[in-house]
Amino acid sequence: MSALFSPITIRSIQLKNRIVVSPMCQYSSENGFANDWHLVHLGSRAVGGAALIFTEATAVSPEGRISPHDLGIWKDDHIAGLKRITQFINQHGSIAGIQLAHAGRKASHHRPWDGGKAIPPAEERGWETVAPSSIPFIEAEPRPLALTKEGIENVLIDFQDAARRAVEAGFQVAEIHAAHGYLLHEFLSPLSNQRTDEYGGSFDNRIRLLLQVIEQVQAVWPEEYPLFVRISATEWTEGGWTADDSVALASVLKTKGVDVIDCSSGGNVAHAKIPVGPGYQVEFAERVKQEAGIMTAAVGLITHVDQAEAILANGQADFVLLGREFLRDPYFPLHAAHALGDDIIWPSQYERAKPK
Repeated sequence: MSALFSPITIRSIQLKNRIVVSPMCQYSSENGFANDWHLVHLGSRAVGGAALIFTEATAVSPEGRISPHDLGIWKDDHIAGLKRITQFINQHGSIAGIQLAHAGRKASHHRPWDGGKAIPPAEERGWETVAPSSIPFIEAEPRPLALTKEGIENVLIDFQDAARRAVEAGFQVAEIHAAHGYLLHEFLSPLSNQRTDEYGGSFDNRIRLLLQVIEQVQAVWPEEYPLFVRISATEWTEGGWTADDSVALASVLKTKGVDVIDCSSGGNVAHAKIPVGPGYQVEFAERVKQEAGIMTAAVGLITHVDQAEAILANGQADFVLLGREFLRDPYFPLHAAHALGDDIIWPSQYERAKPK
């Protein structure tokens, strides 16, 4: 059996292989509701053999959405649509995961295919954004409101309530989104967090909100279910969050009961020079895994079977998360198993097409 198709158990959850569908924004919701698009998009990856399938960044509050079309879990009415999806994923031998997110100062934007620009609060479908400090992501955009202590308490409540709803909806893995320049990452970074209270300044202060979010989520998240945290392992910018910071954070998160660190990068500096290329973020997953002693997931332009197998076989990460490649090929795991000579179970409906 290849490394890519070796099963692994995290807490009580067994994953049949190491291939994970990375959270990918679809911008296809109205008022946060999951619909047929989400069922087919996520369900087809279950049919395709992925072990773990994450939803897109799912907003814990209306103001936490990147766009008015983001998936949401801020009210009980959202549960039924999401449960329909988790049931389908489970029926096909995969595990359903949810990424809980708050977009912070990067909220209230048009969808990419609608131009992607910020929607001012005064415009229809726009709203006031929040952040650790009143610093916009791009200077020309509206300035966010610096969160008050009351605002921070509301964020903590929103994450806990969202986690409770996620359990009711049938998710068995949760990932807290603390990357890509969204709210929790904004608190981590000295570039976006210029607070002078207990949430700003020192490393310990800047990671405080993330630790509190984890604590709130764990209060309602079943102990037998895994918890991931996605981080931007570096901001690729002088004076920003670094790989050293990520190792230090991961070491703390391990003591707090986090199971896996999902290692992405960037997103908090508009014009950062990022050396994008095949597997360009794998080094961070490897370093965090080795130095913090915690399981990691590698993500970022992982597109080929041999590339994914090598990452795992060389011990650089415990999982590979694919995004764009899964958009191109929902059945990547089925094709990968054939390429590696692994005999895996195909859906009964597709069995007659299985290569011999």
